[in-house]
Amino acid sequence: MSNILVINPGHNGSAAFWQHDKLKFYIEEERLSRYKYDGNPYRGMVEALQYGVDILVITGTSEELPRLAWTGEDPYTAFLRKFNPKLKTINIGADHHFAHACSAFVNSGFSKAAAVIIDGAGSRRGIKVSDEVTNYGFETETIFDCCWDDGFTRKYTVYGGNPDTFLAASDSIYMDSSVTLVKAYEAVSEYLGFTFIEAGKTMGLAPYGQKDDSIPNLFVDGKANRNMLIPNYPAGAHIDYNRIEKLRLKEDPKAWHTDPSKVTEEAMNLAWSVQQETQELAGDLIEKAVDMTGKKNIVIAGGYGLNCVANYYYKKRFPDLNIYVDPVSHDGGTTIGTGIYFWNKEYESKLKRPLTTLYLGPERKENYDLLENYDTKDVTPADVAKLISEKNIVTIFQGRSEAGPRALGNRSILYDPTDPQGKDVVNKVKGREWFRPFAGSMLKEYFEEWFETYGMEESPFMMYAMDFKSDKHGECPAITHVDGTCRIQTVTREQNEAYYDLIEEFRKITGVPILFNTSFNLAGEPLVETLEDALHTMENCDIKYMYLPEVGKLVMVASEQTEEDSQTP
Repeated sequence: MSNILVINPGHNGSAAFWQHDKLKFYIEEERLSRYKYDGNPYRGMVEALQYGVDILVITGTSEELPRLAWTGEDPYTAFLRKFNPKLKTINIGADHHFAHACSAFVNSGFSKAAAVIIDGAGSRRGIKVSDEVTNYGFETETIFDCCWDDGFTRKYTVYGGNPDTFLAASDSIYMDSSVTLVKAYEAVSEYLGFTFIEAGKTMGLAPYGQKDDSIPNLFVDGKANRNMLIPNYPAGAHIDYNRIEKLRLKEDPKAWHTDPSKVTEEAMNLAWSVQQETQELAGDLIEKAVDMTGKKNIVIAGGYGLNCVANYYYKKRFPDLNIYVDPVSHDGGTTIGTGIYFWNKEYESKLKRPLTTLYLGPERKENYDLLENYDTKDVTPADVAKLISEKNIVTIFQGRSEAGPRALGNRSILYDPTDPQGKDVVNKVKGREWFRPFAGSMLKEYFEEWFETYGMEESPFMMYAMDFKSDKHGECPAITHVDGTCRIQTVTREQNEAYYDLIEEFRKITGVPILFNTSFNLAGEPLVETLEDALHTMENCDIKYMYLPEVGKLVMVASEQTEEDSQTP
């Protein structure tokens, strides 16, 4: 038996380490380096070295990794080989969508499924059209037929690129529109003053808009409107706003990010359009997957899988399908399930290990000696719940960090969801844009009482922006978006005992079984990973309280912006 390290060297760089047949840890490089979207996961590799690495599996987006002088090795193999001369390397860098499908399928627990991958730009692949012609494009949308017994069969792929025209390569692989779903989202995000990778902000603005007949559709008959969208593969795309008078920028689009009075109807309506049009086309792709594979189990991954509005739309549109959205759908997540896949391939086994938790960060002994420089107080969950109910922001830090972009109660900022001013209060503290919504964490047993669940029994990974029940409208204004939805996480005591107990104590005080929950970071920064990161973050913002359930303490931190006169509960 061997230790397998799976790495994704691209943006959202990550490392997943399998000790024999068990996932020892998963970590994104940005959490360790403190550099947003960091690639090249060397620090994650160092984490694995304490256990030893026998097999290195490399996922990624490029067909060829850079080669080092003298040995000709890729830099990751060279680094680990110096610690284990017998290291075996498996490179699947030219099959990025396959890596997404591996993780989504393995994590789902299904025995058979169709995998729908919707990505910005996966691997660049050459598709031979004839003896004289080979087209090159980047994977953008792919359907796989997945089965534990029969393996993975690529049934359909859309390839994107910068040339205007692609030719059909075969009956099963297509060269199609050169601007696809994620690229359209990237183009609109750039137009709105965000980076192309900040599509989540565009999703947050979308409910403020509406259908605008004066703005042309981004897609016509399922194909990108090339009068609207200009591709820029592999990174990003652009709105061709000079062709459309109404969309011509009259000032810096970033001006309204902090001032809602400056936001334009065009900005809001374009955000609405890209959300509406892409989620409908993604739904059409799911229908195609069912038709091509005959499967009723659907697994979804790729960057678009993090679109929690679209994920809820699928649940409503396809009540008869079993849909699983990989909770770490972005590129970093390709390392999790891929480890299981290659374990089975290496040892000719049929090990099935569905994903049951996202508390997967490295296990470490935190340096609680750091607390000697701060005021602390012994507290119970009831004490902390009372503090939150009195409209105090409280962070919580415990256990292993969460995989993926969602904070699930181990690295979270908490607040009272019933405060009508709560969204503005916390957005200001975090330095976020005014229109961005917040999530909630709730006791699972109250899930169906509060939300329109469409057959879902739980939402442990916070992958859906769900409608509140009609009789609950207005109960939690701080976490209710303008469209009446909330991205919600359900919690059981078995999943996270300390977090469950805190929410339960808040329920006893307020009658509301939900806490306002957002990630423990400031705008533009990665989530905190270590206690030192947490303390540093609090010293640079107006948050005074941090709850440490594992030692039963409340830490009072006076930031550089506030007076050191915090009140203890």
